Amino acid sequence: MIPASFLAAIGQLGDRRFQWVLLKGLAITIAIFVAVYFVFVTGVGWVIGDSLTLPWVGTVTWVDDAISWGAIPLMMLLSVFLMVPVASAITGLFLDDVAQAVEDRHYPSLGPADELSLAENIRDSLAFLGVLVLANIVALVLYLMFAPLAPFIFWGLNGFLLGREYITLAAVRRVGREGARQIRKRHFVTIWLAGILMVVPLTIPLVNLLVPIIGAATFTHLFHRLQARKR
Repeated sequence: MIPASFLAAIGQLGDRRFQWVLLKGLAITIAIFVAVYFVFVTGVGWVIGDSLTLPWVGTVTWVDDAISWGAIPLMMLLSVFLMVPVASAITGLFLDDVAQAVEDRHYPSLGPADELSLAENIRDSLAFLGVLVLANIVALVLYLMFAPLAPFIFWGLNGFLLGREYITLAAVRRVGREGARQIRKRHFVTIWLAGILMVVPLTIPLVNLLVPIIGAATFTHLFHRLQARKR
């Protein structure tokens, strides 16, 4: 079911509603990273200053320029880790649009879904963002202790968290929170593997911008396929 759900999601990327969500997600993501870049450069520049005096070298006046340019590759590297929580927050805000587009095309016989309010979406997204960030901060210890296994730890941990969040957001529209909990419990392994499938491309710059939409669509398909198999 996972490959079929993933390919069905890929096949709908041309949908205008998908593209609209992508544009909104791009705007939010770019705004976040520009803000982080600005705060980082401004903060370091404020601490170091415009010039720096070094032993045997003298006064260096191009420190601020070096920091500004050097921060660009640093932000590209950080985006590999930051895109997971950022993408999750974006997905939580716009999942209804993606899920509805998927259901309109592939499951037209379904009745209207119980859409969450914007306040509920924001609350759930922020709560999950906090869990995700905290879990990855704690996992830093494991990354340092088992450095060769760090990518697998990263994929496994975030695959579990993303899979849990995506399936919950997809299922709660149709079966409520208790129904979503039962689905997570019953199909734990399937959901985890699908979550890992979403995490791996999140570590690829630029490609990771498409993952929130693909993830939301994939888990919407997965939810309906799991429900059909249950019936």
